[in-house]
Amino acid sequence: MTDTTTNIVPNTPRNRWWAWALAAFGVLTLVVISVSSLLPSSLVAEKENRRTEQLEPTPYALTPASAEPVNDRIVFGELPEDVEMYDSDGDFVFVTVTAPTQSMLSWFAGRNDAAIEFLTEEDKFGVRTATQRREFNLQQMRTAEQEAQYVALTKLGYDVEITAGDVIVQDLVCATEAADGSCDQTLPAGDQIDPADRIIEADGVVLESVEDLSEVLAEKKPGDEVELLIDRPGEGELTVVVVLSASPDDPDRTIVGFRPFDTRAIILPFEVDIETNDIGGPSAGLAFTLALIDELSPGNLTGGRNIAVTGTISLDGSVGAIGGLAQKVSAVHQNGIDVFLVPASQIEFEDPERLQRLEDAGKGQVEIIPVATLDEALDVLVELGGDPLVAVV
Repeated sequence: MTDTTTNIVPNTPRNRWWAWALAAFGVLTLVVISVSSLLPSSLVAEKENRRTEQLEPTPYALTPASAEPVNDRIVFGELPEDVEMYDSDGDFVFVTVTAPTQSMLSWFAGRNDAAIEFLTEEDKFGVRTATQRREFNLQQMRTAEQEAQYVALTKLGYDVEITAGDVIVQDLVCATEAADGSCDQTLPAGDQIDPADRIIEADGVVLESVEDLSEVLAEKKPGDEVELLIDRPGEGELTVVVVLSASPDDPDRTIVGFRPFDTRAIILPFEVDIETNDIGGPSAGLAFTLALIDELSPGNLTGGRNIAVTGTISLDGSVGAIGGLAQKVSAVHQNGIDVFLVPASQIEFEDPERLQRLEDAGKGQVEIIPVATLDEALDVLVELGGDPLVAVV
């Protein structure tokens, strides 16, 4: 008969010590993770503010957000009998980013991620007030939607009218720049007017367009004064006296000292709206334009696939640069899209290191195609298998 006695290792004090040590280590690890998820990243993360050349905490991070179809956001009113809508397979997709607060844990996890960029307070909010930022973003979005409608319908052959709009301050003209390229000092008007101000009157003349302001300034010289009635978001109407300046680009031209928004209104031949309720800024302009063309023209611009698009659109059809491109590339990848049309003017295409970051953000699986104009975008779509554009008028 075989002896099958099992050898049992006695629970010696040494074995118990290791068990307690491992348990303590596990508890400590959980505590560290829990605490670091609550503490702000600004305690350990910082970067240089190029304007001040000082190190500042980075409590926020620019991260990928969403990639959503644009076509679903286009809403038409009652269309004339000679205007037809067309069904298309595939969608144009616009991409967004977000900039939430970061914890020590998220900083540790994302500090080497190509799709995450840590931000200082100034990186995220700039030097504008919260009210100015809100008005600025809303105006940019209104402009993007209007310009997309104009460019799309004009490309399709429709007659689209443009009317004058309000005089709204977009940016102040810089008098001297700092070493990092930021504005060190604005022209004198910067002491009296702010971005997002709407200028109602100049020397008692009601302004219905920027051209009206130019007429008021026609007989004035640099150093003269002009009285402005402005409507400032959050404060209401104010009267200010501004010292005029010579234009940095043309010393013979007298200016107030700001660059206005393009607030011209587009009068369409029929009612069309693009729902932009949760989109800030103008970066979806090209996507809006392509989607609107696709909805109103025969054929299929996308070739039946989903195509991500970013970039501003101007009335002449040129495509402008946007921010957060690495994060948008990552969002495109995360949503299973493999083609991304982006502005050719992006600084990333001038810097091999930044270009590699885009490749890393897309895990090497997103084809990034630069385009400078709407026509270039349409040509690229044909190369990708889409149908050529056919004007409908």
